[in-house]
Amino acid sequence: MTNTDKTTKAEALAELFDVIEALLGPDGCPWDKEQTPTSLCDYLAEETFELIEGIRAGNMRETMEEMGDVLFILMFMSTLFERDGHFTMQDSLKHNAAKMIRRHPHVFSDRNFDNIQELWDNWEKTKKAEKAEEGSKGVFDSLPKGLPPLLRAYRINSKAARNGFTWDSDEAVEAQYESEWHEWRQALDSGDAMESEKEFGDLIFTLVELGRRKGIKANAALDFANQKFLTRFNAMERLAEKRGLDFSSLDMDAMNALWDEVKQS
Repeated sequence: MTNTDKTTKAEALAELFDVIEALLGPDGCPWDKEQTPTSLCDYLAEETFELIEGIRAGNMRETMEEMGDVLFILMFMSTLFERDGHFTMQDSLKHNAAKMIRRHPHVFSDRNFDNIQELWDNWEKTKKAEKAEEGSKGVFDSLPKGLPPLLRAYRINSKAARNGFTWDSDEAVEAQYESEWHEWRQALDSGDAMESEKEFGDLIFTLVELGRRKGIKANAALDFANQKFLTRFNAMERLAEKRGLDFSSLDMDAMNALWDEVKQS
C-alpha cells in the first residue's frame, strides 16, 4: 500500500481534530455531543481489538483503517478532557516523551547496559521511582486491573521475574507445572467443582510463565490457536458442502477425516 499524499503527520492530525470539533460544534452530531470519556471506553476497547486482529492477520488495509479508528477515539477523548479543563493532547504527548527519555538512558544519554536483563532492571527501577513520587510504591500498583486474565497473568509473571521473584530455572517451572497438573487431576477426581476451577487456574498461570521464559506470549499464542482452529473448521464446512454432505449429521470419524484432509492441504 503506497501513500502518495504529501500531507504531513501534523496536518493529518490537525485535520482530524477539525473533524472532531465540527462533530462537537453547534451544528454537530447529537450522538457525539452526548459522549464522555467514560462512555467511549468500550468503543476504544472494541476498536483496539479490531486493530490487533488486523495486525495479526497481516491485513495492512484493515490495520491502517483500524489504527485510524483508535486514534480518532483517543483524540476525541483528549478533546473532551481539554474542554473540561483537565489536560490537553499536547500535555499527554509531552509527558510520554519525557517518560520514554527517562526510561531509555542508553539511547538519550551516555548510560550503557551489558545485556537486556540490565536494561529491564533499570526500567523497573525507573518506574518504581516514578510511582514513589506519585505515592504508589507496590510492584504491581501500575498493573491495569482491566487487562484480560491471560494477558494479566503474563504481565504478573513478567513483573515478578524482573523483581527477582521467580523460579531459578526452566526445569523448576516445568516441575511446578507437573505438580499443578497433578493437583488439578486430584481436584477433578474429588468432584469439587470450585477446587477444580482454582487448580485449573494455577495450572494455566504456571504454563503462562513457562511460555514467557521461552519468549512466548500466552495471549497472542492462544489467539493464533483460536484463529487456526476457526480457519480449519470453516474449511471443513466448505469441503463438506462441496461434496454434498450435511455437516451437522456427520459422525466424529467423518469429521476427523475432513479435518485431516484440511490440515494436509
